[in-house]
Amino acid sequence: MSAAIAPHSVSRLFDDARKRLSQAGFPTPDLDAGLLLEFATGATTLDRITDPGKTVDAEKAARFEACLVRRLSGEPAHRILGEREFYGLPLKLNASTLVPRPDTETLVDLVLPFVRETAARTGACRILDVGTGSGAIALALLAEVPEAVAIGTDVSEEALDMADANAAALGLDDRFGFVLSNWFEAITDEFDLIVSNPPYIRSADIAGLAPDVRDHDPMAALDGGTDGLSAYRVLASQAPAFLAPDGALAVEIGYDQKADVTQLFAQAGMRLSAERADYAGNDRALFFIK
Repeated sequence: MSAAIAPHSVSRLFDDARKRLSQAGFPTPDLDAGLLLEFATGATTLDRITDPGKTVDAEKAARFEACLVRRLSGEPAHRILGEREFYGLPLKLNASTLVPRPDTETLVDLVLPFVRETAARTGACRILDVGTGSGAIALALLAEVPEAVAIGTDVSEEALDMADANAAALGLDDRFGFVLSNWFEAITDEFDLIVSNPPYIRSADIAGLAPDVRDHDPMAALDGGTDGLSAYRVLASQAPAFLAPDGALAVEIGYDQKADVTQLFAQAGMRLSAERADYAGNDRALFFIK
C-alpha cells in the first residue's frame, strides 16, 4: 500500500473526517477536520497540500479519531482545542468562558479609535471589561494600544483565572487586572471606557440555539432574561456612575436590539455616538457617550 493511501496518511485522515462531518450535517466540515487534524497530529494545511502521503503514527491517529468523535457528538471544535484566536490573539478557553466569536471583533473595531485618542490625549486609557470571560475584548484592546490598562470583571472565578492566564501568556498581565464582581458591586474606580458583551439571548430562544452554543457555552453568558434586555438595564442604570467625565460605554447587542438598547441608555443620560455592524451586516455594537 502506497503512502498516499495509507490508513494513517494525512490525506486519508482528513478526507475521512471531512466526509463524516459533512454527512452528519456539520456546516464547516473542511475547517473542523483541518483544525482537529492539526491539533491531534501536528499535520498542517501545508502538509496536506505538499505531502498528502505523509503518515502519522497510530497513537496520533487515535487521538484524532477521539477528537472527531467529540465533534460528531456536537462539541464545538474550539472547545476540543481549548483555544480560539480573537483579534489575532490565541486565547485559551475553559467551561466558564464563551468561545470568542468574530462578530465580537466589531466591538473592538468600534472602540479602538476612542481608546487611541484617549491614550494620546491623556497618556493612558482606563478600560473596564464587564463580564470579561476569557479576557478577549480587554486583551485585544491592550494589545493594540500600549498605553491602555484594563480591569476585567466576571462572576466566575474560573473565567477570571482563564483571563489572567491569557493575559500572562500574551505578556499583557502588567496592564490587566481582574475583579470578581457581580456587575459593579466590587468596582470603586472611574474608567475612560466601559465595554461589555453581556448575555442578550431571550430566555425562550435559548432552546432554539445551535447545539454548539446551547449545550457548551455557559448559560450565564447567554440568557438575557425574558426580553433579552436584562443586562442592558443593569449597565444603563449603573455604569454611568463609574465613567470619567469624558468617558464612554460600548456594548455588543443582538441583531434586533438596537432601538431598545439605545432607548435604555438614553433614559440614563447616554447618547448613541457610533455603531458598527457585524460581518453579516447586522447591528452588533453600539457606542455611547454621556
